[in-house]
Formats: sequence, C-alpha cells, structure tokens
Amino acid sequence: MTAVQMGLTIAVCTAATMLTRFLPFLVFSSKEQQPPEVVRYLGRVLPAAIFGMLIVYCLKGVTPFSGSHGIPEALALLATIALHKWKHQTLLSVAGGTLCYVLLVQLVF
Repeated sequence: MTAVQMGLTIAVCTAATMLTRFLPFLVFSSKEQQPPEVVRYLGRVLPAAIFGMLIVYCLKGVTPFSGSHGIPEALALLATIALHKWKHQTLLSVAGGTLCYVLLVQLVF
C-alpha cells in the first residue's frame, strides 16, 4: 500500500467514524424531533451490555488452578466496582481497574 493509499484509507475511515458519531445529533437536534423509543431504549441498556461483554472478554482466560489463581483479576474487578459505586464515572472506573490490574501484575504477582 502506498503512502497516498494509506492516507486515503485513513481519511475515509475517519469520515465514516465521524459521520456515525455525529449523525444522530444532527437528525435529532431540533426540540420537537425526539429520538424513537427504540433509540432511547438502546441508550439505556447498551452501556451495561457492553460492560458485561467487556468483563466476560477480560476474564475468559483466567484459570483459578494455575499461575496467580485469578487473584489480580479479582482484585482489579473489585476495585473497578468500588470506583464505579463511589464516583459513578465510567472512564474513572475502567481506568482505575486497569491501573490496579497492571500494578498488581507488574509489582505483586
């Protein structure tokens, strides 16, 4: 792939991503135009579903009968839950849990 082709590919991907991010705001920007019920429903349930999938993905390789027995993963998961219950900030919860896991794996286990 040439440099021009890479640049065009990145530009098209960027434009497509921006379009999918901004389009709902443009479509439902007026006061009288409300999102359909299905869009509001998805806005309520998708964050929890994505968190569930992320948890399953992150813990799928944990084996409690070998290595560190899943202790760093369990502690990081508890830290994530505690941070989310305390501050209700998704980014803080994910970043804090990730930092906790990395520190445990690098310094303790």
